Amino acid sequence: MVLLRQLLGDVLRRLRVRQSRTLREVSTLARVSLGYLSEVERGQKEASSELLASICGALGVPLSQVLREVSDQFALAELQHAPVLAGDVPERERLPITETVVSGAIPDSVFPEVNDMVAA
Repeated sequence: MVLLRQLLGDVLRRLRVRQSRTLREVSTLARVSLGYLSEVERGQKEASSELLASICGALGVPLSQVLREVSDQFALAELQHAPVLAGDVPERERLPITETVVSGAIPDSVFPEVNDMVAA
């Protein structure tokens, strides 16, 4: 099972390395200890939303972008570990995929909270 904190750490490290920045530089700008930032990047510590915002600020990247990348990576990890046959998934855990594929839209029953937000 993939842990959210590991994927988050991977994304943060990738962004930092892509910018050719050191842990020390980012930790200073984010006002977080070097050791703690290192543990977050290695997926050993859970980062609070305030800490994530501070790290993202130091990297000059919106938190929403980081969370989007983490979400994409998480979705890929879930697909890699998903059962191959629908028969492997108990009926109560199945999503109405056929409706989605046929109509091209996600049924209201799958994500009712999204429909509430769109209607507001």
